[in-house]
Amino acid sequence: MLELGVKTLLSYLIGSLIGSLLLGRLRGIDIREQGSGNAGSTNALRTQGWTFGIGVLAFDIGKALLAVGVLPGLALPLVGYDADIDGEWLAVACAVAVVVGHVYPVWYEFRGGKGAATLLGTVAVLAPTALLPFLAVWLACVLVTGYVGLGTMLGVASLPLYFAYAWPGDTPLLAYGVVMTAFVAYTHRANILRMKDGTENRAQRLWLLRPR
Repeated sequence: MLELGVKTLLSYLIGSLIGSLLLGRLRGIDIREQGSGNAGSTNALRTQGWTFGIGVLAFDIGKALLAVGVLPGLALPLVGYDADIDGEWLAVACAVAVVVGHVYPVWYEFRGGKGAATLLGTVAVLAPTALLPFLAVWLACVLVTGYVGLGTMLGVASLPLYFAYAWPGDTPLLAYGVVMTAFVAYTHRANILRMKDGTENRAQRLWLLRPR
């Protein structure tokens, strides 16, 4: 259990390193004081441009690759390996922790992003082929509605369905998909309210099927 606890905690701390806030410091800005006030890549892109936004996206995906793709396999000093810990459950625990760290970063007063980019990084390690249905659902939703947040929520919701179809009986992966679906819906609760009120911003360049 020591390995599970330590690596889960380290994954959370890695997740708490927020790309938009670290890169924003180099520009002398706090992204949480601009646009939607969110510290994620979408707000970074909208307020600071493509170069900054892509840099934030790469950072937030990269930390997930580190936490899920590298950390679980490391033999840490004074920790080592625990033969009783299933490797897939360990990777899933690290995946959950790095996403939670991004949303509630201890280094930044627990005010982070919404976790989508970091979650994508975890999926790229746990089940790379699941990125295809996620991106397909996300793109279709944005093209039809213009809502990036809705596309993200539906894209994440497609993951447990895909996991159940592609890997029936894989309990850790299915549990991860279900937990992340609920968590991302929670982090987008403000978006849901704005969509209900008709005040949510739309991605005008991608919203191809808007009424004429």
